[in-house]
Amino acid sequence: MMGAGSWGTAFAKVLADSGTDVVLWARRAEVAEEVTRTRVNSGYLPGAVLPDNLSATHDAERALAGADAVVLGVPSQTLRANLERWRSALPRGATLVSLAKGVELGTLKRMSEVVREVAGVPEDHVAVVSGPNLAKEIAAGQPTATVIACTDHDRAVAFQHACSNSYFRPYTNTDVVGCELGGACKNVIALACGMAAGLGFGDNTMASIITRGLAETARLGAALGADPLTFAGLAGLGDLVATCASPLSRNRSFGERLGRGDTVAQAQEAAHGQVAEGVKSCSSIRELAARIGVDMPITDGVHRVCHEGLDPRALTAALLERERKAERQ
Repeated sequence: MMGAGSWGTAFAKVLADSGTDVVLWARRAEVAEEVTRTRVNSGYLPGAVLPDNLSATHDAERALAGADAVVLGVPSQTLRANLERWRSALPRGATLVSLAKGVELGTLKRMSEVVREVAGVPEDHVAVVSGPNLAKEIAAGQPTATVIACTDHDRAVAFQHACSNSYFRPYTNTDVVGCELGGACKNVIALACGMAAGLGFGDNTMASIITRGLAETARLGAALGADPLTFAGLAGLGDLVATCASPLSRNRSFGERLGRGDTVAQAQEAAHGQVAEGVKSCSSIRELAARIGVDMPITDGVHRVCHEGLDPRALTAALLERERKAERQ
């Protein structure tokens, strides 16, 4: 497991609780030392006791040596740089599994595309994990489900067995495009829901943003060849609802601070180093949509709030004043 943030640590625990031996790589040596000494990662996942078959290291080569699967748990916008450093140590033939949910700035590539390009591996060696997976709840052993997506069904099934346990139920899917877009776009929609909450709006507003956010995500997916049914599943609606509704969601919490009047800089400071992926992904997803002619008004509005200084109240007015149209347009 490469990455010892909240989700990386939680997923490492999932694997270990499933009977898989795990080596957790931490960017900072003191995090690896704390996990080794206390079995806890207090900075990112306080209170969660990590199993004995999970070890930790600051040495990337040690973490990668002999691995059957390499799980990439670093933020989406740092994935390329990290992989470039690790590339020579990646075990040949290993399944490379991305936990990151985003679209890369500049290249507009999905995370699986970045992995394939940097690692020089075929498409069927790369899998992605996406679903309603809030790290704190999973670390507490609360029941949840997720999707393991890979174009090689057998490889997806093998990893499914490696992370199945009494509280974590993975399903398989071969629609990597749909699963990745669902995971990336939901962070942006969650920012919008957070802004609405910060402005004092209630459940009708939330339900409207979630539903229309899913509609624009599905439009983008259809244009890029995704299976429409994916967006009705765990990697689509499931992940979207959890991220938009939960106070544990970093993107929802970030958006709520913006809605209450914080600047982006103030909201980032309040996040204490935790990454709200949607703040950057809103720009790359917006650009990707524009490139292929897909209308994504919520994503466009979130970008304008985060990067052009638009007031969230003005975003609300702009969305409500758009041209009237049929729901399925």
